[in-house]
Amino acid sequence: MTVNAVAALRAADVVFFLDKPGEARELSDLREAILAAHVPDGGPRVVRAEDPPRDRTTPAYAGAVHDWRARRADVLEGMVRDNLAPGERGAVLVWGDPALYDSIIAVFDDLRGRGTLDLDVRVLPGISSISALAARHGVTFNQVAGAVQITTGRRLAAGWPEGVDDVIVMLDAQNAFTRYVDEPDLVIHWGAYVGTADELLISGPLAQVADRIVETRTRARAAKGWIMDSYLLRRPARG
Repeated sequence: MTVNAVAALRAADVVFFLDKPGEARELSDLREAILAAHVPDGGPRVVRAEDPPRDRTTPAYAGAVHDWRARRADVLEGMVRDNLAPGERGAVLVWGDPALYDSIIAVFDDLRGRGTLDLDVRVLPGISSISALAARHGVTFNQVAGAVQITTGRRLAAGWPEGVDDVIVMLDAQNAFTRYVDEPDLVIHWGAYVGTADELLISGPLAQVADRIVETRTRARAAKGWIMDSYLLRRPARG
């Protein structure tokens, strides 16, 4: 949490939680711990609703995401309308970074476009998940004079991005990095639950640690019911 974000939380009248069902409710518990740590007694009201599920079985990925965002907007519209009085401030805590593969900005764009609520939306950046990942491994995103690309596991599985030696990968449910284990010089810096008490970190030559990452991910997901992870894949810089 940045100083600005903490100040915004303390100035909020309501904090909205979209709770994940099942074991992933732990994400909301962590948000409550953040509030307890940074907001004194008598802080904002907490309003909760269940986050609509996303269809993860359909091959129409983009359509499923758009549908999910629209249903999230429906839920948030009701939460704001019923719990935020004119002139009050509401807040939503977003994991990782709302600018990186997160839906909340698009959801609020949808709400403002509907014209049913008079909203002034501000995004206060925190510490992004990938910044935390790089910090915990003590590495930079890119090498000297090189570029870095942020992508998804789906895209990495389709091929290495052209023109870059460093790739940051998010949303990789299928361990796309295993496609590249035959590259002897490839290095991976992987982390899950970064910044929490359950943090997991593995780093080293991909060929040597890929199986350990897959095993660790599988155990962690089975134990907790959910996982949030990302990683940096690095090829030696080309001269």
